[in-house]
Amino acid sequence: MSDNPCLDTIAPEWDAVRAAVIARAYLRPEMVVAELGVGSGFMTAGLAPLVAQVHVIGSASDTLAVARRNPAQFANVVFHHADGERLPLADGSVDAVFANMYLHHCYEPQKAIREMVRILRPGGRLMITVLTTHAHTWPRHRTADEVVGFARDQLRTWLRAADLVNILVRPFDGIGTAEHSALIGVLLATGSKRVAMRQVVQEHYTTALLDGCGCAEIAPSPSSCCGQVSSDCGCCGADIGTLGEGNVQFIANYSPDDLATLPPDVETVAFGCGNPVALANLRPGETVLDIGSGGGIDVLLAAQQVGPQGRVIGVDMTPAMIERATRAAVRAGVDNVEFRYGQAEALPVADASVDVVLSNCVINLCEDKGAVFGEAFRVLKPGGRLEISDMVTASPLPLALRCNGAGWSSCISGALPEQEYLDLIAEAGFEKITSQRSTSAGIIGNVPVYSIIVSARKPAR
Repeated sequence: MSDNPCLDTIAPEWDAVRAAVIARAYLRPEMVVAELGVGSGFMTAGLAPLVAQVHVIGSASDTLAVARRNPAQFANVVFHHADGERLPLADGSVDAVFANMYLHHCYEPQKAIREMVRILRPGGRLMITVLTTHAHTWPRHRTADEVVGFARDQLRTWLRAADLVNILVRPFDGIGTAEHSALIGVLLATGSKRVAMRQVVQEHYTTALLDGCGCAEIAPSPSSCCGQVSSDCGCCGADIGTLGEGNVQFIANYSPDDLATLPPDVETVAFGCGNPVALANLRPGETVLDIGSGGGIDVLLAAQQVGPQGRVIGVDMTPAMIERATRAAVRAGVDNVEFRYGQAEALPVADASVDVVLSNCVINLCEDKGAVFGEAFRVLKPGGRLEISDMVTASPLPLALRCNGAGWSSCISGALPEQEYLDLIAEAGFEKITSQRSTSAGIIGNVPVYSIIVSARKPAR
């Protein structure tokens, strides 16, 4: 069932659409959400049992009256008779906005999206379902659609223009609305409001470098301040307080043989949660990029494997790290490496110039993971490989922790649910995506947090 009564009779798959939308919203019981274009109350009935409050906003009195009756058993639903272009909610007041088959009725869809984003809190999520572009005229006549369908690239452009991050625009497999035996596809477009943490993270790791404290244990041990994140001892001194009660142990798992070939102080500023180099199957002569190269440990290990005919590029956003890694390469006598200052979301690397992209416990620190994966895809040659170790969660983190600066610096608060992380890799265009749990793990705020090793390929053509 949809929020459009006309579509209800021709699309029995709408129950599956609602389930898929709600699953990818990663809701928590303490959340407050808004729903636009309420229709019959179909989406409201799915949301109300899962969150603290649902604000239902509609501009048509008759459909709003229907919506009031259908989910009447829920006491946490608040109804608003208002224009969607002037939502009756304050800036940054909700954790998610749902717009199910609503954007078609907007005369200016991009303006409507900006208004939805206005009421989102940092980290809040926008969930839009729309029909794909099509040549049928019946939606305009029967459901008063201003727009008869949307293209995926168009939706991505609008969500980026609204400064949303981690954007996904994907079709529902096998779902469509039928009219005279013709199918019209349905798209889900999602994105999150940016949590501005880049400067916080950069300053933290500059301080950690000066203090000579790495955030990962080279091998397991019972306890280490720099190897654990807990309520009283975060990553290299970042205190996440009672928001993150629990413990996560970071273990990079480098072998003694690996470390014996490196300058002795390189491992003291290791910030990894796994060892992607060990599983990357690097070959002599390959060009490798390490996103977030830090003190250079993975760059130097990769340089040994690709040999003198190969090349390894490290990119990091912290100038002090670039300087430290460059000095380490000189001490190691390695001349097939280069360190560049830059952002993971805008890599200073040419298109299709790299055979393998590595990253170790860095992408969780980036505000826009989807943009990072898009950049990795851009710089890889056709058939190139992505090999990542990173932190993810089993379910969404508590809201307060997701906007906690110390939690971000501790490689916790920026971690996404594993399925969302893998979806973003697929959204960038990668195929043959596999993941396996790695060495770092724990629980924060009653949510399991763990590292994974992800492998993926850019299509050969």
